[in-house]
Amino acid sequence: QLQLVESGGGLVQPGGSLRLSCAASGSTLDNYAIGWFRQAPGKEREEVSCISSSGGSTKYADSVKGRFTVSRDNAKNTVYLQMNSLKPEDTAIYYCRASSWSCSLGTYYWGQGTQVTVSS
Repeated sequence: QLQLVESGGGLVQPGGSLRLSCAASGSTLDNYAIGWFRQAPGKEREEVSCISSSGGSTKYADSVKGRFTVSRDNAKNTVYLQMNSLKPEDTAIYYCRASSWSCSLGTYYWGQGTQVTVSS
């Protein structure tokens, strides 16, 4: 059974950077597309980014384009989300999700989330 654990969240000032990690156990990530989602208090969970199983295809929400970069290291069984130029509106719990077919299709596996707070 695939299990995902996010890490790297924390408190950062506006304009700062964080790198989130999504580490897998129980199975390899090679065959999974990995999405990053976030949920702010009182809001619905939204997709931030996704990377295909090969890493050859990525997509981003308009709100993070040019600031966030998703990447993966299948040898380390880990996917990353580099977040730069952070804004207070980026504050949320960030989750990674593995999809067995594509970014939007397949069996899904979720991590438990990591809190990101952007505040001065």
